[in-house]
Amino acid sequence: MQSVPPANTKLATIDASAAVNQPCDVLVLGIAEENELSSIGQRIDSEQGGWIGRAAQAGTIKNKRGEISLSIGTVAGGPALVMVVGLGDTDLIDRGKAFELGAAIIRRIVDTRKERVVIAMLDQLNSDTHDAFVAGTITACEGQSLYQAEAAVNPPLTIEFVDATEESVQTGKIVGESVNVTRRLVNEPPNVIYPETFANAASKVAQETGLSIEVWDEKKLRAEGCRAILAVGGASVHPPRLVILRHRGGGDDEPLMAIVGKGVTFDSGGLSIKPSEGMFDMKCDMAGAATVVGVMRAAALLKLPINLVGVCGLAENMISGDAYRLGDVIETRSGTTIEIHNTDAEGRVVLADTLDVALQHKPIAIVDLATLTGACMVALGRDTAGLMSNDSVLCDQVAEAAEYEGEWAWELPMFSFFDEQVKSKVADLKNVGDGRWGGAITAAKFLEQFVDKTSWVHIDIAGPAFAESPKPHRDAGATGVMVRTLIRWLQSKEPA
Repeated sequence: MQSVPPANTKLATIDASAAVNQPCDVLVLGIAEENELSSIGQRIDSEQGGWIGRAAQAGTIKNKRGEISLSIGTVAGGPALVMVVGLGDTDLIDRGKAFELGAAIIRRIVDTRKERVVIAMLDQLNSDTHDAFVAGTITACEGQSLYQAEAAVNPPLTIEFVDATEESVQTGKIVGESVNVTRRLVNEPPNVIYPETFANAASKVAQETGLSIEVWDEKKLRAEGCRAILAVGGASVHPPRLVILRHRGGGDDEPLMAIVGKGVTFDSGGLSIKPSEGMFDMKCDMAGAATVVGVMRAAALLKLPINLVGVCGLAENMISGDAYRLGDVIETRSGTTIEIHNTDAEGRVVLADTLDVALQHKPIAIVDLATLTGACMVALGRDTAGLMSNDSVLCDQVAEAAEYEGEWAWELPMFSFFDEQVKSKVADLKNVGDGRWGGAITAAKFLEQFVDKTSWVHIDIAGPAFAESPKPHRDAGATGVMVRTLIRWLQSKEPA
């Protein structure tokens, strides 16, 4: 079974004269409030009898942000599709909105193959948003239809940007492609991506980017005492794995940070089996680990001058005679014991060992990502990630990075009384809280027991990691949420 290969769209910067003097398939222009056109838009409108201005006055071309109008025009003496994109008040276009605009533009034209697309509207956007805009265009070049006989997404062969620097285009390309690496891992079906093949995909990324990688198979997991990961994956014909990716961009004496991802490649619920409708999309339960791979890739290719380790705990939660059971007590790698009350609360059990492996690297900060709880979706909806932390300063840094990149995140309280709700009468901990109330927080309180006193933020991405329906700027399926946020956070850690 062969999947659609990753998009291989070429990006380039060009000057204004090349934009209008060379043939193209699509020319993208901007129109802001008061019907203000981009500089090339003004030139095209003047040379072609003012049709854009008349259409804007008549209301057939709209200047509201996100409105896209398509018309047949002329570029370099030949026919071309002219796309006029509404921008509204350009002062309100931040990085998040620029990312969505770039993606929405390309998504409108991927129904058929276009050889050359020229985007001539960046002069209307703040230069600080250009790389985010470019990243958006790249994410639109791939979708979830990886195995359809007839391609649903036909990425342009070339996208050229007027008024963009080479640096912003290259940065945007790296970030956009890293988001797509995460999305593709999540979108692949569970018979294609399971612990071993996920580790293989991570190894390929490491080889291509210069990251170092270490993969622990089931024998190494036993030797390392990763009994929690082994328990969750014990019923599957696909044994667990643990992946450690390392980026050494800083000096030997400089501190290290860690990002950790839950990688349950399929979650049946185990003996606490899910209903069919709750199981169908559970290939996405490894989105946290996929996010780690995407962020590590970007850190390497952007040559961030920091030291970073990414750890992915990988298991498939299935049912067989070897399945872990309700009432089992598991001794984790750290020595803390867990009483299992629900085998469908498996992600935190996997992360118990995974966090301990990250902790052995002595990081100054740990951020973990997991599609951990439906309770977080109840609290915050489908589009917002939950933040829980033992360090308010670190949590604020991650929240600020999310806001800067236009990704939604909100902090939930970690009051001390929640600690009592994850204590077991039989073991040190139990893997669920008291009933359904505050489930996202009690899950985070469970994880907190495995980070010692290290500064730590837990990001519950159960809602935004996987979308049931498309939006103008993205396909349904995997979203790659938090890749851009964590890259921004890591960039803020660069030495001054």
